[in-house]
Order: sequence, then structure tokens, then C-alpha cells
Amino acid sequence: MASLRDLRARIRSLRNTQQITKAMKQVAAAKIRRAELLQKQSRPYADAIGEMLRDLISAVGTIDHPFMKPGAAGVPAGVILMTADKGLAGSFNSNVISAAEEYRRMQPSGVRWYTVGIKGRNHVRRRDEVQAFWPQSTGVKLDVAREIAQRAGEDFIAGKISRITLIAQKMVTIMVQRPETRELVPVTREQSARQPTGPRSVVEFEPAPEVVLSRLLPKYLEFTIYSTMLETDAAFFAAQLIAMSNATDNAGKLIDELTLEMNKARQAAITKEILEIVGGAEALAS
Repeated sequence: MASLRDLRARIRSLRNTQQITKAMKQVAAAKIRRAELLQKQSRPYADAIGEMLRDLISAVGTIDHPFMKPGAAGVPAGVILMTADKGLAGSFNSNVISAAEEYRRMQPSGVRWYTVGIKGRNHVRRRDEVQAFWPQSTGVKLDVAREIAQRAGEDFIAGKISRITLIAQKMVTIMVQRPETRELVPVTREQSARQPTGPRSVVEFEPAPEVVLSRLLPKYLEFTIYSTMLETDAAFFAAQLIAMSNATDNAGKLIDELTLEMNKARQAAITKEILEIVGGAEALAS
């Protein structure tokens, strides 16, 4: 059995840890609200881009944009792997990295990595070369998303990669986050021309739909990456909130168990001292 001094030291350490996890839980709760607000503010723009893309696809007869054509054969697939910069969020980063590894094993020509987030970069560079890296915790995410889209798009047009695939966490609920693999480029008619239910108005384009489509497709790629960065932030803080809440509760349970053990040890020490006093008194009396 551990001594009283050791038990007191462990309880003190656990209480300090509990204070840290409780503070991190409160910070995550505050940050997730801001991240969700940014994501909700960007949703109308994403809906408008998707609707305009559907209208353009249905209005264009022949499509001459590189993003609408199959990629070069025999070249690696381009993967944008999006993780967080930090840990302490349970299996948030490891789950999306596992999904990326599974996708890599399915590619016969290999993969070229474009990593967003320090955790993903650190994993990839242990075995492969990282083509480009951007931190997730950055000031202006839209500028970073534009840079990512430009770099990956140029490599696709140049024939260095056969497709652009985005692997990131999708926030289902605050309690549930799941890794999602989406192929962004090439954009197929079946992928982008899903018609919504209900009546549709006739749309006229000026200039020609082909010209508008050539301008819209890069913006579509940029904003999809930007929206995913916002969702990754919200999902990370949700995962960290759950992880820190569990850590706080577990620390409290350990403190209770160690306190009970310390009380038992202290009571045993007191009983031992009483027995020694009684034994000494009886020895003197005899």
C-alpha cells in the first residue's frame, strides 16, 4: 500500500490536472460556438454556388474546362488531408489519418499529399513526401483555402495528379464526428447536376454559360476547401470538449478512489499507533 505522503501527492497532482482539463473544456465550449457561427454564415454562399453550378451544368452542352475532364492516367492521386494542429481531442486526428491511409492503400499509382494541419503533416512525412503544408490555425482561412485550391488545381491541370480528393472530419453532431472522403476534381455531371425537387425558374447567363462555368469551378473548389476548414475547426473543438469533459470526470473518480484509500491508510496508521500505546501500557503495568 502506498504511503500517506504518496497518496496526498497523487491527489494534489490529479486536482491540478482536473483544473487544467476543466479550463480546456470551457475554452473549447466557447470556441465551438464561434466556429459554428462562422460555418452557418458561410452556408448561404455555399448553397448559392451549388445551385449556380447545377444550373450551369444543365445549360452547357459541351464542357471544355480541365476540372470537368478525367485526370491523367498513371499519375498519383492528389489528397488534401485536413487535420488539427493540436491534440487532446480523443481520436479526432487518428481517425481521419486512418481514413487517409486506407485511401492511400487503394491507389495503385500512389498519392501526393497536400496537408492542412500539423498533426497530418507530422504523420505523412514519416513515410512520404509532403508536397505542400498549411497550418489549420491561421488568421485568414479564405486566403489559405484559395492558395490550397490554386496549388492543387495547377498540379491537376499540369498532369501531376489524377484527381483532387479531400479527406477531413465531418461534424455530424457535437457528440459524433466522422472522417469523410470526397473527390472534388474532376467534377462529373452526375456529381454536380443533381436537380432539387420543386419548380425551377428559367436562368439566363450573361456572358455565355461556358465562360461563367470556367470562372465558377475554381471558386467552387476554393469555397469547398474553405467550408471544410471551418467544419474541421468546429468538429475539433467538439471532440476536445467531449475529451476534456471525460478527462475531468475521470480525474474526479480517481480523486475519490485515492481519497478513500488515503483515509483507509490513515485509519490503519492510527489503529496501529493505538495498539502500540495499549501494548506499551500493558507491558508497564505487568
